[in-house]
Amino acid sequence: MIIGCFALVAPFTPMSHQFKLIKEMGFDYADLTDSHDGASLGAEYGFAATISLDSFPGRIRDMARAAGLELTSVCAHANLLDPASPERYGTSQIIKAIRLAHHLGIKQVITTEGDAKTLFGHNLSRDQMLFSIREKLDAPIEWARELGVELLLEPHGILTDSVQGMSDILDALGSEDVVGVNLDTGNSWVGGGEPLDYVKTFGSRIKHIHWKDMGAEWLPRRGTLYGCGMGSIPLGDGVVGLRDIVRAVLKSGFRGPTTLEVAGELNMKISAQRLRLWEAEVLG
Repeated sequence: MIIGCFALVAPFTPMSHQFKLIKEMGFDYADLTDSHDGASLGAEYGFAATISLDSFPGRIRDMARAAGLELTSVCAHANLLDPASPERYGTSQIIKAIRLAHHLGIKQVITTEGDAKTLFGHNLSRDQMLFSIREKLDAPIEWARELGVELLLEPHGILTDSVQGMSDILDALGSEDVVGVNLDTGNSWVGGGEPLDYVKTFGSRIKHIHWKDMGAEWLPRRGTLYGCGMGSIPLGDGVVGLRDIVRAVLKSGFRGPTTLEVAGELNMKISAQRLRLWEAEVLG
């Protein structure tokens, strides 16, 4: 399997610096993690690792090549439950992410429903949530199919954080030729799900994995949060059961790209070493 990093490894520095640090740590792959429409003051003045979805693709491609990195996905985590609004990351931004990925030769865009932040969103029934997600992803799925990009759903919300909720979304969307799953081991566990159950249920539909482990201090909050950003410990030091998950996903046939969501250079290096060790236990 491919092991890469989130391009958010150092605060208050531009994307080019993130790429440089990732390569210096010994990694060859990275995700485009944070993105936005139009211009960003933080990116313009060099203190934000975010890319514009309206960027000229060649500049991003050249930046990655200069660092010796290959980009494996564009993250386009959205708000699919609140009403559409210019201030919210939604359908338009996901389509732009798919277009950008296509021009960069990236085959995967990762999104999710997120958590509702308005009274409207909080008052949706389960069927209404499914309809909202389906409606907001219909056009992005068309674009993904047209441009040969996989649109992957990540556990990071009230529905995707459970196997049943993810199954209901996938059933509602159809489009198995385009729509898949990005397994996030930390998010699914924190949300109250079992990452191993995602592997057993979705198997070959898992096209990308975000690796993170969670310490025992997270146990009282389990089932109350939607996503947790980065893990602060090496893989294998927490309670998620990463070794068994790695073994299961490899036995399911997965050989694709993965991303470390682990904070700290030493933690990242230890995590990569352990992933390779666990991989060798299965594949030899």
